[in-house]
Amino acid sequence: MGRLSDWWRLRTLARERQCYAPADWAAAWGALPLLAGLNPDQSARLIDLALLFLRDKRIEPVQGLVLTAAMRLTIALQACLPILELGLDWYRGWYAVILYPDAFIPGHEYTDADGMVRVDDRVKGGEAWERGPVILSWADVVAGCELDGYNVVVHELAHKLDMRNGGANGCPPLHGDMSSEAWSRDWSAAFADLGRRVDAGEETPLDPYGAESPGEFFAVASEAFFEIPGLLHDAYPAVYVQLQAFYRQDPLARLGAGACVPGALSSCPHGGCGNLGTLPQTMAKYVGEVGLDRQQPRPDIHDRSVRHPI
Repeated sequence: MGRLSDWWRLRTLARERQCYAPADWAAAWGALPLLAGLNPDQSARLIDLALLFLRDKRIEPVQGLVLTAAMRLTIALQACLPILELGLDWYRGWYAVILYPDAFIPGHEYTDADGMVRVDDRVKGGEAWERGPVILSWADVVAGCELDGYNVVVHELAHKLDMRNGGANGCPPLHGDMSSEAWSRDWSAAFADLGRRVDAGEETPLDPYGAESPGEFFAVASEAFFEIPGLLHDAYPAVYVQLQAFYRQDPLARLGAGACVPGALSSCPHGGCGNLGTLPQTMAKYVGEVGLDRQQPRPDIHDRSVRHPI
């Protein structure tokens, strides 16, 4: 059975690779500085995950948005970075990414804490449904292509991981070698600190949106983990260690201590947060080898506030 499964996977990858030209990969990879420092093996596995993600999940543009191959890869590479060491099975049970050209207003009904039915008319850059799709604004995806701690794709996919054992409560299914007591202790302390800072009107080390709920804090901290790990490690070292154990990755070692914290982008050890231009040399080699010439509205929905001007 294992050999049959491996054969089918390789056959699927070979077919999917024909859909994307080297220029598509170069445009997508070059726009994503959070991928800097991946070694050849990690890069190759991320590409395979992205291809399988795109086979498994439909990306459905709406409101006249024209979806290009490079756009599909830009979303898939970011979506698969959190599961690089976990596997695509962590995203099973949902099948679509709905992509708006810009920020959107959901307009769906929800029941508030007082039992009143209301219409969600807030402008959003992203949303994740527990038993449904991920919804993204392409403008916010583009705005997230900097190492500043804002990444709507990572944010919403973190919600999906969190929802694997029910609603997004800030505690995804933990690995067998992790302690739920330690997770609760470390996250509760950090969440309380962020909330205290927000209430006091102080400057916060992470996006204050994380103070909305434990679920939003997990998603915001995940954004910081992959984009500004140095800042997260300095502000909440215990949370960094917990995310390191959960995602089985160490972005701080990969990106460096600077890790492009907000306000210090020019000192990024990987050349800043602009477009990287082309695939890394090891990635270009891989491309050639594989032949690539071809605030909670309701308990089961979690959203991301917009980043770009409307």
